[in-house]
Amino acid sequence: MVKELVHDPIFLAQKSETANESDLQTAQDLLDTLAAHKETCVGMAANMIGVKKRIIVFDNDGIPEIMFNPEIVKMSGAYQTEESCLSLIGAPKPVKRYKSIKVKYQNSDFQVRLKTFTGFTAQIIQHECDHCNGILI
Repeated sequence: MVKELVHDPIFLAQKSETANESDLQTAQDLLDTLAAHKETCVGMAANMIGVKKRIIVFDNDGIPEIMFNPEIVKMSGAYQTEESCLSLIGAPKPVKRYKSIKVKYQNSDFQVRLKTFTGFTAQIIQHECDHCNGILI
């Protein structure tokens, strides 16, 4: 179900809690909401729809992907860029990102996975993991 976006910076600045199997519907709601905003958004975290759980969804080269409890375990190739956020009003802000990241996460079956991402997909994941950690750009 498409959910309303949260714009409250105090709520968004709170760290998210560990997700589990009871949060599968939240993941589906995130996918639906991301699809509804596909013209202006490439990734979302659960707190953006009012759920304080460590769940992110993102466009992975045209394929929507879900991660439960993502944790970036390795980063390389630091660079400066600018980003905006659908939940925050204002101009793009400068941010430090990494060209390549390795992420430990759980898939929809809650199996642990370790995968490397590069380029724009890596940037999206970093932005959404920041949301999970209560970091606002």
